[in-house]
Amino acid sequence: MLQGRPAHRWRPALLVSLLCSFVGLGCSSTPENVGAVKADQIVIVKSKHEMILMANGKPLRTYRVALGKSGGAKERQGDHKTPEGQYVIDQKNAQSRFHLALHVSYPNAADRKRAHDAGVDPGGAIMIHGVEPQFAWLGPLQHEVDWTDGCIAVTNREMDEVWQLVPVG
Repeated sequence: MLQGRPAHRWRPALLVSLLCSFVGLGCSSTPENVGAVKADQIVIVKSKHEMILMANGKPLRTYRVALGKSGGAKERQGDHKTPEGQYVIDQKNAQSRFHLALHVSYPNAADRKRAHDAGVDPGGAIMIHGVEPQFAWLGPLQHEVDWTDGCIAVTNREMDEVWQLVPVG
């Protein structure tokens, strides 16, 4: 579920969902078990800057995230906003310049219609990803500022874990 984040962190959140269809069985909290249990849903709570991997309706892992540089829901190409809606993870990119990346199926039909009605390009290339190698030293500090062009970013170490827990589909 992708829950809306207002332009300022102190305003109430909008509720919208980002659903990713996966296969999941249970909950594991030790790094050694990463990959043994798979997520069946990803919930992004933009107002809290959180990404929660879910399995069978229960939290599997929670991560602090950096989001798009602009607040609100993505409306068009180049607005730097993180989308709000229901999507799937439709591919993995092991060659991403941002360490590893999971492609989010934005835009969906509603996004395309909204953009068409507004006469704009909805954009695309929305990912859940790590950090470019030259900035990996920032570690968790990268979460303190919204810096992406509409994507959802975690540390490279966290992305290694997410990569194992989230299948395509």
